[in-house]
Formats: sequence, C-alpha cells, structure tokens
Amino acid sequence: MRPGKILALIFGVIVALIAFALVLGGGALMWAHATQRDAEGFITSPDYRLETSRHALASGAVDVAVVPADWWPSDLLDVRFVAARADSEMVFVGIGASDDVAGYLSGVAYDEVTHLERRTDIGYEPHEGGAPSAPPGDQAFWVASAQGTGTQSVTWDVERGSWTVVVMNADAAAGVAVDFEAGARVGWLFPVALGLLIAGVVLGALAAAMLVWPTRKPEQPAPVAGEAPTPPGALLEGAYPAAISGTIDAELSRGLWLIKWLLALPHYVCLAFLWAAFGVLTVLAFFAILFTGRYPSGMFGFNAGVLRWTWRVSFYAFSPAGTDRYPPFTLADADYPARLEITYPEKLSRGLVLVKWWLLAIPHYLIVGVFTSGLVWWAQDSGGDGAWEAGGGLMTLLVLVALVALLFSGRYPRGLFDLLMGFHRWVIRVVAYAALMRDEYPPFRLYMGGDDPSGLSSTGGAPPSAFGST
Repeated sequence: MRPGKILALIFGVIVALIAFALVLGGGALMWAHATQRDAEGFITSPDYRLETSRHALASGAVDVAVVPADWWPSDLLDVRFVAARADSEMVFVGIGASDDVAGYLSGVAYDEVTHLERRTDIGYEPHEGGAPSAPPGDQAFWVASAQGTGTQSVTWDVERGSWTVVVMNADAAAGVAVDFEAGARVGWLFPVALGLLIAGVVLGALAAAMLVWPTRKPEQPAPVAGEAPTPPGALLEGAYPAAISGTIDAELSRGLWLIKWLLALPHYVCLAFLWAAFGVLTVLAFFAILFTGRYPSGMFGFNAGVLRWTWRVSFYAFSPAGTDRYPPFTLADADYPARLEITYPEKLSRGLVLVKWWLLAIPHYLIVGVFTSGLVWWAQDSGGDGAWEAGGGLMTLLVLVALVALLFSGRYPRGLFDLLMGFHRWVIRVVAYAALMRDEYPPFRLYMGGDDPSGLSSTGGAPPSAFGST
C-alpha cells in the first residue's frame, strides 16, 4: 500500500472515530429529549428518600462558573427541586448563595448530603450545633423557595455563583424526612442533538471517502494451482457466504499463550480505531442499502478487512490460540494460518435491512451469547436498583481447558480445536448477517474443523471468485 493510502487510512480512522462519537452523543441526547422528559420538559433524577434527625438537610456548594450570555433566553436552562412530605407538616425547600446559607446554618445541627448514588446509597456529613435562630421562610437571601404541606417544588433559572439547596421543616423543627427529586429543563437539548447528528453524518461521509479510497481494490488470494475455477458467487453445498478457516501449528509453544495477550497489545490499539470506523461505516451502509439496495463495495471491503484482522488476532492471542505466528498488520487476505472471507452481495433487500439486525437475529444472539459471554440476566438488589450481569462463556472455558492441556502435555486437543472453530464459524456468520453484509439467514448448524464448508482453507483456500470483492 502506498504511503498516501496509508495516511488516508490513518486519518480516515481518526475522523471516523470522531464521527462515531458525535453520532453516539447526538443519538443519546435525542433519546433523552424524546423519552426522558416529563410533562413540563424536565429530565429528572430518581426519587431519593432523605432523612435526618437534625434541623436541616443541605447540599454541598454547587459552583456555577459559566452561564449563558445576557442575550441567551433564560428558559433554555432551568433546574427544579421537589421535596414532599406524606404527613401534614409543612416543608421548606430553597436555593441560596452558599455564603448566605452557611451564615444561616452556622452553629445549627444539620446534615450535608455528600452523594446520591442509588436510592438507598446516600451519604451524609453531620454538622453539630443547635436550632436555627429563625424559620427558613423568614430569611431574605433565598433566590427561589417554597413552603407548605405535601409536595413543594422550586424552579430556578441558573445563575453564576456558588449555590446551596436546603430542605427543612417550615418551622425549623428537628427531624426532616422528605422524598426529594432534582431535574433540569434544557431548552437547547434538541438543536444540540440534531447538530451533533448532522456533524457526525457529514464527518462519517468524509471518513468513508478516506477509508474507501485505499481499500477500494483489495488484494485477492491467488487460486490454488490445479484447482478448477469456481463460477462467480458459487459456494459448496452447506456453505454460507461468510467463511473462516484456521490451521493449528504442528509445534505450539507450551507457555507462549500466557503472554500472547500482552504481545498483541499493538493490534488491540489498531482494532479499537478500526472497529470505531466499522460502526460508522455500518450506519452509512444501512442508509445506502435502504435507498439503493447495494452495500458500497469499498465500505464492504474495509469492514470485511476489519473482521479478517480481528479473526487473525483472536486466533493468535487467545481463542483458539492455534498459532505462534504473529499476525500481520493488514486488512487484506494474507499468508497466515487464520483466514476469513465474506462474499460481496450484488444486491441486498431494502426491507430486511430494517429488521434483520435487531429482530430476526435475536435467536442467534441468544445462542452466540452462551458461546461467547454466557447467559445474561437482570439482577435487582433490595433497594430496587438493578443491573445487567453476565457469566463466563462456553468458548472461554473450552479455550482454558485446551491451553492448560497444552501447557502440561505439549499437545493441543484436536477435538477442542475443531469445536472452537465451529463456535467461531457460527459467530462470524451472525456478525456478517447483523452487520448487514448478507441477507441469507445464518444456519443453525455447528460446522466444526479448520476448513470451512465453502472450501476456504488456511493452506490455499477457495478461488477469489467464490468470495467476491472483499
């Protein structure tokens, strides 16, 4: 590859990464604008139960160093604090300058809320003292306040300075217990989200041009001498147009696998950028397929190259760790014990592109999830908070068994290698389908062994015509 193409590839990846970040940020803001606002336009926090036996609850000082200019409409950034009591006692909630609040609470017994992580994970810093000299409602320094029974809400236009939020009983009596919620109404959320999305798409198109140019004519592996040519697009019976192969080294090092993950770090850095570009190009390809029914060949060649590079690194570093040969730094096919090819489709369904990656592929996602990362479930603690959790995958367990056997016996169990190749073959077919590169639904079959049913092998392989422009 010429130096100019290498520079274009490097800058293309950098621009693609920036574009991906912009699209991701814009999409997140657009999602928040569409789904996370209440009827008044506020994005709110969870409802926290705040309690103290002292006279007040106070936030730490919140420093606002930058505010919109005077010409900026004041309703574009509001905050709201809501405090509610279930009994008939009056509650007070107010916002004031931190110095004024500190003077009022000087010598008063109160709790400062130091962090709000989960609904039941709330930190307090106690301040000792006595009762306030006067009820909070009698103070003139509050920039916004409310008091009364039931639920009290305060909305405040953000200003420059240092501010503190205080919740008390209206009569300043000890023992405060409220349900507290904070929210923000950001009037510029939608235009910023739209601007980020537009900028991301424009930069993504620029990155695509920079990435397609050096990869528009990828090298093809030479046909095996004496092998009959395969008609264009033809595959052997039982084959899928996404194929991998792998040949295990005859003499694998017993212990090199212990540090291969470290030796492969340069590849991980490259792949981080390449996969960012892969994501951006897949989004662009989605729209190209939707409107034209074709996957741009340059983008296809690049994304197939990313999968090819990833498969070589995986084959070397850990799963299945079948070779000690260091992987080459290239998107193209290479003389290496691990190979990957995906047949370029001349036409793709405009309708399937809308549903296959998020709906039709779900059964395969469940199966591949067991192979790769184990079962995933939703765990909920006693406080009502939950998180997704996952166990280890079957492939990881099998690789560890095989490598421990290699360490002590000097032999890699052939049966485990063949099984792992079958799992990887299943995974790459699902990836090719979900990444919009093929319309054929992946088969629910485990094709084991180093050579693929398509005829691709790491020692020669099928002729280029069987795999199209990849």
